[in-house]
Amino acid sequence: MSGGVDHGAAEGSRYLAAINILCGGPAYRQYYDLTKVVQTGIMPLEVRIVPEDKTVAQNRKARHEYFIIDSFETGIVLSGTEIKSIREGRANLKDGFASVEGGELWLHNVHISPYEKGTIYNKDPLRPRKLLVHKTEIRRLLEKTREKGFTLVPLKIYLKEGKRAKVELAVAKGKQLHDKRDSAAERDAAREIERAVRRKGRGEDY
Repeated sequence: MSGGVDHGAAEGSRYLAAINILCGGPAYRQYYDLTKVVQTGIMPLEVRIVPEDKTVAQNRKARHEYFIIDSFETGIVLSGTEIKSIREGRANLKDGFASVEGGELWLHNVHISPYEKGTIYNKDPLRPRKLLVHKTEIRRLLEKTREKGFTLVPLKIYLKEGKRAKVELAVAKGKQLHDKRDSAAERDAAREIERAVRRKGRGEDY
């Protein structure tokens, strides 16, 4: 121990602290290596600026049609023109689903519009696309989807840290008609409560 600083503890582990700052509008996370800060007492002059994740397409239908049991991040294999289209938000997940085939995870029925300047390099908008997950996760998903009523549905496509395309995939169970009615009633009740709160805040009569 020297000067009140526990160097052994500092060297034993590496900590990263994240703070949100505003940089010309969009939010960023700013990381500092606290190990060096503890040892020197000096905040580094250079920091790594990481943009927030950017959602480019959402599957709003999924939460109406399914109970979402679990969700997780996957990578996705795309062509150059497809990633350009995704950056422009030209993807539709409404009828999408995923399945395990030949020990690999594939995304189906997700429409990615042809890139305007892609010409001959454009792909079929509805072609199957490989999703990237660990083999252990694929085995778990295969077992789960063999259970009655369970399926895999994409919830959203987003750009991780503003760069790499990722898919949020969910293990979901289909809703029965009465489940959908209950969900609709809950949404209607929540909306009515929100409207009542807003009216009260404005001092309006009910």
